[in-house]
Amino acid sequence: MQPIQLFELASKQAEWLSVRQSVVAGNIANANTPGFRAKDVTPFQAVLETTGIRMAATQPGHFTDANEMVSRVVETKPSDEIGVQESGNTVGLAEELMKEGQVKREFDLNAGLVKAFHRMMLMTVRR
Repeated sequence: MQPIQLFELASKQAEWLSVRQSVVAGNIANANTPGFRAKDVTPFQAVLETTGIRMAATQPGHFTDANEMVSRVVETKPSDEIGVQESGNTVGLAEELMKEGQVKREFDLNAGLVKAFHRMMLMTVRR
């Protein structure tokens, strides 16, 4: 039986969401720190493209092995609304709180999909 790739993909996204949550929380914590530059992580799509998920293959040489997930923390560009404040800080609190909500929604969706898929798998085993 081939392994289910959905669980591996969900695990990678949960790990990425955890990293992003930490970065956003750090931005919020440093909203009043002079000279602090807001940060974010590379989008999950870019992480997937560099990581790759191993697919099932009929011949071992068809696909290369998957590498470790690489989430890079990058400095974000100052937004038009906030820009660079007098203190040199580039954190926009409203933007960071919106990112926080986005992380929560994506994590809830991820967990909901895994739960539903797990439930479907259990239904097939019980019969």
